[in-house]
Amino acid sequence: MRVRRRANPGDGKTEIQTIMANETLGKKTTQHKALENWVNEMAALCQPRDLFWCDGSDREYQTLCQEMVKSGTFIKLNEKKRPGSYLARSHPSDVARVEDRTYICSKTKEEAGPTNNWTEPAEMKQKLRAMFAGSMAGRTMYVIPFVMGPVGSPLAKVGVQLTDSLYVAISMGIVTRMGDVAWKQLGDSDEFTRCLHSIGDVNPDRRYICHFPLDNTIWSFGSGYGGKGPAV
Repeated sequence: MRVRRRANPGDGKTEIQTIMANETLGKKTTQHKALENWVNEMAALCQPRDLFWCDGSDREYQTLCQEMVKSGTFIKLNEKKRPGSYLARSHPSDVARVEDRTYICSKTKEEAGPTNNWTEPAEMKQKLRAMFAGSMAGRTMYVIPFVMGPVGSPLAKVGVQLTDSLYVAISMGIVTRMGDVAWKQLGDSDEFTRCLHSIGDVNPDRRYICHFPLDNTIWSFGSGYGGKGPAV
C-alpha cells in the first residue's frame, strides 16, 4: 500500500489518496463527503505515509494481528491454553488514565465541572496542532469508524478515530462495534465524534487527552492508549 498526494487546483490544499496494489483490505467503503473532507484535513496536518480504512471484519483483525506479531509488538500465546490471545507490553511511562493531562476544553471553566481540568479551546487547539503537525510521517493513519452502543439504537453514538497506532486499531475492534456497521448507523448525518490520536514520542510531558464538546472532537497525543477512553 502506498499513498499519493496531489494538489487540488484553486484551493491550495493537498488531497491524500490511498492506492492499493493487489490488496482488498484498507480500502475506503464510504462516500460521506464531510467525513472525507475531515480525514483529508487531518491527514494533511499529520502527514502519514499511508491511509488504511478499517472495515471491522474478522479477516482484517487476523491480518493486523499477524502484522503485530511480525513486528514483535504482539507475542502469540499458547493456542491450547489461551486461544486467539496475544501479549502486548506498553511503554513503562505509559498508562491508560492520566488525570493531570486530561482536559475538558469547553467554552467556560464552569462548564468543565469542578473535578475536571480546563483549558480555553482555541489555545489548546493551537498547541496540539503544532504537536500533530507531521507526527505521522512514515507511519500509517488508520481510519476507524465505530459505534458506542447497540447498532440501530437512536441512542448509539458514532465516532471515527484516526490513529497511527496499529495496536489501537486492533483494540477498537474489540471494545466497540467497529467497521462498516458505523457507516450504516451514521447514514448522511454529520453527527459523529471526530477522534484524532497519535503516539507521538510517548513523552509524559507532551501527553494530552483533550475533549472539545463544542465541536464534538477529541484529540489525544503522546500515549499508546488511543482507544476506548480517549476515543469516546
